[in-house]
Formats: sequence, structure tokens, C-alpha cells
Amino acid sequence: MTPIETLATPDVVTPLVGWRMPAEWEPHDATWIAWPHHEPDWPGKFEPIPWVYAEIVRALAESERVEIVCHSDAVREDAIACLEMHAVPAHAYRLHVAPTDRVWLRDSGPTSVMDATGLVSLMRWDFNAWAKYDNYANDQRIPEVVHSVTGLPLVVATRPDTGALLVLEGGGIETDGLGTMLVTEEWLLSDVQVRNPGMTRDDYERAFAQTLGITHTIWLGEGCVGDDTHGHVDDIARFVAPGVVVLAHETDPSDDNHARSLDNLRRLEQAVDARGEPLRVVTLPYPRAVIMDGQRLPASYANFYIGNTVVIVPTFNDANDRVALNILAELFPTRRVVGVHAVDLVWGLGTLHCLTQQQPSARTP
Repeated sequence: MTPIETLATPDVVTPLVGWRMPAEWEPHDATWIAWPHHEPDWPGKFEPIPWVYAEIVRALAESERVEIVCHSDAVREDAIACLEMHAVPAHAYRLHVAPTDRVWLRDSGPTSVMDATGLVSLMRWDFNAWAKYDNYANDQRIPEVVHSVTGLPLVVATRPDTGALLVLEGGGIETDGLGTMLVTEEWLLSDVQVRNPGMTRDDYERAFAQTLGITHTIWLGEGCVGDDTHGHVDDIARFVAPGVVVLAHETDPSDDNHARSLDNLRRLEQAVDARGEPLRVVTLPYPRAVIMDGQRLPASYANFYIGNTVVIVPTFNDANDRVALNILAELFPTRRVVGVHAVDLVWGLGTLHCLTQQQPSARTP
């Protein structure tokens, strides 16, 4: 595909009543990823990363098209070479040349919303690289890239308190598709890496209602140790069905994840969903701590991604890999659960859910 040189600019649109954010297990037209090219995200270990991406595409291509954003023509050629080596059918993916800073499309890309008739729109958050990094100008335009390729309407999310652009990331929000949202206080309410200065808990809940149709928000406490996003929920707690949440839970009292996961377990056990129903909470183990260059990395099985017929799960050469895969296989009996080696990938401080973004199946107008 030729480079995307002219990107449409979205209008600021007030979200319509009746929009909702679909659950990840609902049908997809495609999954979006960005091909890796920024070596400093995996210092000293970049070489295996494109091969991991090829395995991810190979697994997803069984059930849905994969849309791949490539930073340049050279990156596009590298992607083709890797995908051909892994025998990924050319008809299973499309390549789009557009500059990127990093690969974490869960956060830089748009979040899809759907109206009551099944029409899909793209909710565009403002993106500031997790209020941590300076280089994000290219990633800030990823929603326009997706809009240009898909033709889906692009809606700009604004703050309910000031009307300014709303900074959020897809890895921080988790829904059952029925109006329930999981988020963490560490991500949005702490004074570290502040996304929207001055916004309160009530302001955020109003924003979730306005942009995503959320009627009930469950606030967890902290995310996992090593998460440089400062508290994204997709490393710790995920809906797998209406009323069912899997939670990464550390049972070892000496581990830094223990107290925070125990607090989140208690919160979920006391919570109800948007229907007023109590939640069934299934615990996933953590792998043993993954340390690289003296740094604890955010290794978590909860960072899985739900495709149309597969669930891809990060694995870490750990005895708990099999335990986690078996738990998820029981929870997804109609999907094939596939482990993807992520020890190298997590050196970039994210894994499978962080790098993917689903495009729900849309009704044709």
C-alpha cells in the first residue's frame, strides 16, 4: 500500500446517546498492530521482536484480518520478509505506511464504539505517551490513520469539566460490553503521570458515560509492579464474559504484587456489574518475577488478547505458563488458546494486549 500522506482531520462531535464500547470477545473485522522499529524500546534485544510479531500475526490471521501500520517503506519490507518466513498468507494482512513512534496501538489507537444499530465509530483520545515520554507526535495521529483506512467516523473525546481534549489510553479501560468498566485509581487519580490535571473520580465517570456508554465503573487500586503506564488495568484484570473477571493474583506475601492484588481481589469480590449482579472472580497466577538489567518488568498473563477464534496469551518460560493457559482455556471453550513467548517482548514494558487494538464488526450503513 502507498504511504498515507493526507490524513483526514476529525470533527469534534458530541457522542450520541446509545453508544457503547463492545466487549473484546464480540466479533472483529480486524486487529490493528504497528510493526516494531524503535530499537530503544527493547535496548539490546530488538532483533527477536519482529519474529515475535510475525508469530502474533500468524495466530490472529486464522480468524481475522490483521492491519499493520509500518513506520516507513523499509519497515514495510522488513515486515513482509518476516511474515513470509512465518508462512503467513498475504491475504490475511494489509500493510499501511504511516510514521509511528512506538508500537503500543492499544493506547495510541482509537477505541471503537457501537450504536444500537451496530454502526461502529472510532473514539479518538488525546495521547501524550502516558504523561512520561516526549516523542509521541506520530503516535498521536494513529486514530487518523485508522480512520483513513477504514472510513469509520472519528469522534474526538473531550473532558466533561472543561471541554478540553480528553487524554486516555485503551490499556487503562476494560469493559464487559454491557456498561461496566474496570479502571484503576493508580492510573487516573494519583499524582504521578497525570493525564488530565484537575479531573476527579466523578469527572472520569461522566467521561466514560459520555464517550463509551458506561453506566457503572469499578475502581481497582493499583496495577502491577513494573508497569510504566502507572496502573493500566489490562495487566491485572480482564472481563472474559458478562459477570466474569480474571484477576492476576500473587499469593506470595513476599512479592511486591501480593498486597496490591489482594486489595483488588477484595474490591472485585465486593463489586457488582452494571446489571447489579455480583462478579465471578477467577484468579490467574503471576509468573515468577521477570528481571532484566535490574528492572522488574510487568510480566502478567492477564495481558492476553481475545481474537475471533483464538486467545493469544503471553508466556514467560515459567511453570505457571501452563496453569494460566489451562485456566483461560476453560474460560474460552470455543476459542483456541495460544501461548506466545513474551520474555523478550516484555522488555519493551508491554505484551500482547498492549500492542493490539480490535476493530469490531460493523453493520454497513
